[in-house]
Amino acid sequence: MRNMKNENNETKYITFTVPCYNSQDYMKRCIESLLVGGEDVEIIIVNDGSTDATGEIADYYERLYPGIVRAVHKENGGHGSGVNKGLELARGIFFKVVDSDDWLDTRAYDELLYRIKRFCTLKEAGLVGSIPDLFVCNYIYDHLDEGTYHIMHYRNVFPIEETCDWNDIGRFHTSQYLIMHALIFRTELLRRADVVLPEHTFYVDNIFAYKPLPYVRHIYYMDIDLYHYYIGREDQSVNEKVLMSRIDQQIKVTKIVSKCVDLNEVKEAYPKLAEYMCRNISIMMAISSIHLLLIDSQEAYGKRKQLWDHIKEENVRLYYRLKYTTLSGLTYLPGRLGGMLTKGGYRAARKIYQFQ
Repeated sequence: MRNMKNENNETKYITFTVPCYNSQDYMKRCIESLLVGGEDVEIIIVNDGSTDATGEIADYYERLYPGIVRAVHKENGGHGSGVNKGLELARGIFFKVVDSDDWLDTRAYDELLYRIKRFCTLKEAGLVGSIPDLFVCNYIYDHLDEGTYHIMHYRNVFPIEETCDWNDIGRFHTSQYLIMHALIFRTELLRRADVVLPEHTFYVDNIFAYKPLPYVRHIYYMDIDLYHYYIGREDQSVNEKVLMSRIDQQIKVTKIVSKCVDLNEVKEAYPKLAEYMCRNISIMMAISSIHLLLIDSQEAYGKRKQLWDHIKEENVRLYYRLKYTTLSGLTYLPGRLGGMLTKGGYRAARKIYQFQ
């Protein structure tokens, strides 16, 4: 492990990157929750060409917490551009993205940071051979304004607080997948995996949470409710109406994810990981297909067919697996009745899991 220090020769265990665009109304809650880590962490606030007071707030925190907070100002490039800049500048051993309207639970954050520091101390003392490449924690769909929430955990997937690899994992439930909010990667691993997200594109967190996985050798799951994923803003990217208006972006990212990793190669070393990654593509295909159905226009139906045809042309084996053995195949049922069944199933899932 290469010890990653700041200019004062202090180890930073986690780099938090907070991409911000016109976030003045809610970014303080996010930043204040991250400051709990003190000198052990760095917080990179990326002001992505905001036109409100976001930049001034970032500068204020940098002045107030020198050596912990860094304000970075850049031209607008979208969420992916903010993540890229944070990763480029990161000096922490681990790297985590926290969206500016989200926040971390204080107790869970303390537990995570303690565990990371403990691993690093033991590694430097030669008492363990390696530190985890990836920490996984629970996240919360937090309907803060309504006073309701839904916790997503991985107790059935990973052993709790035991280092494992992909061959040790269990099976994911239908509602479970590894989204960016649950993941804390080693910084060097993300760089080795060449994680560079496209600019001016929504939904790139899907790439961030997918592309590095085959590089991970050691995983450590903590059954703690760390990340509060705020649900409720009308302009939120996961809002159904917003997603439908940005469906071309969702399709673009789905295509990128479907071909950024050779699943046959992954399967040779980690068959369970290959199965999960195929399932991940299936979920993305399902989201694209369902929202194209909800748009309910001839153009949308044409785009749905084009997306499936694209997968078939790029990887025919993946196409048949997605169409006939995974969830996404149920979103590409023929005829009007097939479309009605798909939309009904989606509405039921929304009600059960409260994701938006």
